[in-house]
Amino acid sequence: MRIPEFTCLCPVTGQPDFATLHLEYVPEATCVELKSLKLYVWSYRDEGAFHEAVTNKILSDLVAATAPRFMRLTAEFWVRGGIDTTVIAEHRAEGWQPAPRVDLP
Repeated sequence: MRIPEFTCLCPVTGQPDFATLHLEYVPEATCVELKSLKLYVWSYRDEGAFHEAVTNKILSDLVAATAPRFMRLTAEFWVRGGIDTTVIAEHRAEGWQPAPRVDLP
């Protein structure tokens, strides 16, 4: 899933931070419902959060809600002060191993 309109606030300056979130996961019994995800992501618009902290919080909340086999959240934050930031957080259920890679000709 690609979420190109994530926003939160810098906890120091109060200025808006913008990011594109990429959510990849292998579900177990529960899937992420898109409308719920959209509303959850919107809840951060007025929240102050550091890039790393908010990425890890979102991943933790989604893992708690869905208990996936695997989940990766990549947050690509836009340039602020001449620096852009990409934060990657990952969860793997205990004992889960991905299927072997298949390369097609």
